[in-house]
Amino acid sequence: AQRTFANAGYVAQQITRMEAAVLNDPALAIGTAKELIETTCKTILDEKKLTYSNKADVPELVKAAAKALKLTPDDIPDVAKASDTIKRLLGNLGSIPHGLAELRNLYGTGHGKSARTKGLSPRHAKLAVGAASTLAVFLMETHNEQQP
Repeated sequence: AQRTFANAGYVAQQITRMEAAVLNDPALAIGTAKELIETTCKTILDEKKLTYSNKADVPELVKAAAKALKLTPDDIPDVAKASDTIKRLLGNLGSIPHGLAELRNLYGTGHGKSARTKGLSPRHAKLAVGAASTLAVFLMETHNEQQP
């Protein structure tokens, strides 16, 4: 029997929260997108009993989680080619945390801003939410598959 990700309910709740905030509160959606990635990575590392610095930023956490997960199944045909392709896709996904952190710092929740600051539109929040959800779910599902 496959064990479920300890915080799968929390991850699903965060995705729902982000999606609900997209139209009315894009800044909250963007801030939550960054938090989702951070929580997912920390949970994976905790469950694998791996340590990380309390000062680690989100890109560092994604890199550590990806390394811990080894992300390519050993039993697929032509592991080398699949590994190269997956690494390339993960490299692209790996840039998501950088972008989310920058968006959050500039436009998301978590930092005080001038009352005159204009935020991003819902379409920008949708981009952040979609990217974060894709990465978090992929990491979570990979972690679940590896559980005894």
